[in-house]
Amino acid sequence: MADDEQREKKNFFLLLARYSQLGLTLPAATFVGWLVGAALDRWLHTKWLYLAGLLLGIMAGFVELIRAVMSEESK
Repeated sequence: MADDEQREKKNFFLLLARYSQLGLTLPAATFVGWLVGAALDRWLHTKWLYLAGLLLGIMAGFVELIRAVMSEESK
């Protein structure tokens, strides 16, 4: 009986970690892309690179989300 409870707890935390990854990947990648773009704007004295960084961050977040979902489906 105790083994079953341990497995259920382990499965719960494993699922929680996987879904948390899915929920945090896109916002984190978007923020990092914007941050890099804003830093490049300050360094190069431009005003548009933050948008390019934002778009690249969004694309990277979606790519990572798709990879995570596809790897889960293959298991």
